Amino acid sequence: MPATEQPATDEVAERIFNALVGAMELNAIYLGDRLGFYQELAGAGPRSSGWLAERTGVLPRYAREWCEAQAASGLLACDNPAAEPDDRRFELPGPVAEVLLDQDSLAFLAPSIRCSIVASRALPELVRTYRGERTLGWEDHGPEMRHGQAQANRPIFRRLLVQDWLARLPEVRERLGRAGARVAEVGCGMGWASIALAQGFPGLHVDGYDIDAPSIEAARHNAAQEGLQDRVRFHVADISDVREGPFYDAVFAFECLHDMRRPVDALAAKRALGSGSDVLVVDERTEDNFTPNASPMERLLYGYSLTVCLPDGLSATPSAGTGTVMRASTMGQYAEAAGFAHVNVVDLGHDQFRLYQLVG
Repeated sequence: MPATEQPATDEVAERIFNALVGAMELNAIYLGDRLGFYQELAGAGPRSSGWLAERTGVLPRYAREWCEAQAASGLLACDNPAAEPDDRRFELPGPVAEVLLDQDSLAFLAPSIRCSIVASRALPELVRTYRGERTLGWEDHGPEMRHGQAQANRPIFRRLLVQDWLARLPEVRERLGRAGARVAEVGCGMGWASIALAQGFPGLHVDGYDIDAPSIEAARHNAAQEGLQDRVRFHVADISDVREGPFYDAVFAFECLHDMRRPVDALAAKRALGSGSDVLVVDERTEDNFTPNASPMERLLYGYSLTVCLPDGLSATPSAGTGTVMRASTMGQYAEAAGFAHVNVVDLGHDQFRLYQLVG
């Protein structure tokens, strides 16, 4: 609706009620994910809640309530709803299984739901954080947030990074395909983008940098599992403090610049490490300008910013306090301050991400 048009009370109440329903459904999905309910039901055909309880080691009454709730939400099918409660049979439809179980699907959303639930646990501490009584950094959310974020981005990197996104930059793709080429990934997390780059370019050597030691430990494990430990190396380091070689043919930063306390320093370090080569930043596809009654994606990004990214960014000083909603104009200001001559904005055709090619 236009910014000047005010919704009626009933419309506001209905919207918030629908959000409340959605929040309760996310809670149920989280339980099904963590208790292994979806995994057991996948491909099993119609099954009773008692069968599910026995397979997963939960109390039967909880399993029955969960199955009924999921059927009420339309996520499970029930082929005999008029039967006695313990005799009802529930089945997991294929599309629901893909969204909640297929780790290689671009529709995989279970990790994002985990992150949302983990973030909600911190709300009481966020009240104190907003009042300046404490800070709440990324590490305070614990391993479930860390793993959830990595798993959420894993299929995107594996399916789109080399095959689609870099295909839009043929000069960069050609450079990375040369024997002995080297790239750096900044804010690499658990390493799935670095691994995807190495898999896509068999002669490429990749260095991943991150300040989170547990993420680097997991990244090293993931690279070893993929047989890439000889070409993909990970380092616990703040890129803002890395000023000397090796120099790279390209430097990447995937969905991390908006979290950095010193984004200009980080970009300047990337520029030095690139030694004249491209610096490529993939970050959120925000609207160009602040707009009331924004799109669902914009609202989702503000949600991440309020609960995770902005508190993390402000957990140390000095901090730019960028937040998740880093607009293209802000990216341009940071790049200019870091000494870049120009920023090319590349449309990736993706709902959440856009690519910035920093030149000069």
